[in-house]
Amino acid sequence: MGERVLVAMSGGVDSSVAAALLQEQGHSCAGATLKLFRGGEEAPARQRSCCSLSDVEDARGVAFRLGMPHYVFDFSRQFEETVLCRFAQCYLRGETPNPCIDCNRFVKFSALLGRARALGYDAIATGHYVRREYDAASGRWRLRKGLDPGKDQSYVLYAMTQEQLAGTLFPLGALHKAEVRRLARENGFLNAEKRDSQDICFVPGGDYGAFLERYTGEALAPGDFVDPEGRLLGRHKGTARYTLGQRRGLGLALERPGYVCAINPATRTVTVGEEARLFRRALTASGCNWVSIAPPDAALRCRAKIRYSQQAAAATVERIGATRIRVRFDAPQRAITPGQAVVLYDEDILLGGATIEGEEEKGEEG
Repeated sequence: MGERVLVAMSGGVDSSVAAALLQEQGHSCAGATLKLFRGGEEAPARQRSCCSLSDVEDARGVAFRLGMPHYVFDFSRQFEETVLCRFAQCYLRGETPNPCIDCNRFVKFSALLGRARALGYDAIATGHYVRREYDAASGRWRLRKGLDPGKDQSYVLYAMTQEQLAGTLFPLGALHKAEVRRLARENGFLNAEKRDSQDICFVPGGDYGAFLERYTGEALAPGDFVDPEGRLLGRHKGTARYTLGQRRGLGLALERPGYVCAINPATRTVTVGEEARLFRRALTASGCNWVSIAPPDAALRCRAKIRYSQQAAAATVERIGATRIRVRFDAPQRAITPGQAVVLYDEDILLGGATIEGEEEKGEEG
């Protein structure tokens, strides 16, 4: 007999197919759509990425077609406190946050799991492209990459706890995106060809500066672009509008390509220099969460990635405190960015991850 499963349904094709697969496997399912960001209807229709009325209706339509109950849970307060506020604070400190990680950590796999348990469900499920398995030898749940390399989402799930993994199902982990769309068409889902969300849900169009000004109620203070020697290059529109490694959108007339190499909110300066200045071999990170293994006692060889879209690179990681780590890469990495996550792997097994504090040791390009 199957479990009672509450499926997080965003209105997209992935979560819709996840619900259908679980039902086929004999689970008793209900759908749950989360209202997170109250401004979801304010953006132009082509820019909406979640939390709009149409998304709720798409999810409800799929649930109705599958004959399962559908709930809408208002988690906007939790989202405000744990995602929006943290996002704004990070950018104003000169960091570049990843709000999807915080949303998964504090809302989807915390608040939703708690609500599901309160309603008598055995587990929750999502449409993430990852796999979980129980390792009897260690007594731990392990999280593995999804089999579709282009869709693997393990990077944004590094903060999951053992309790959360034990109570979460990932039906799409062994599928490729093309298979998911085919299953959606076969089930007659109207959202079978719905585009994947690209933007952060509360920043439609990707204009972080405009969001921060609306959210804080204050205009971003302009300041100076300077070169690595401190010479004035021009004026910028606020440090929060820039991130390490950025080249486009600087508005500077330079003799050679310039890249953002440093951001200092205290002095309101953005340093622009050659790309070679972006490469470093090592970083420190805090708030480390070990997922598939217990915290190691000795230095650990693994592969690590410092942003969602990059390939993992060979590295050595060591603990330097209860929840802090130092990661040293075999080869220099470009634009190690405070606020982003460093996520550690052993082949396709996610070992753990942490929030990057800063970089160490200048490297050489290549």
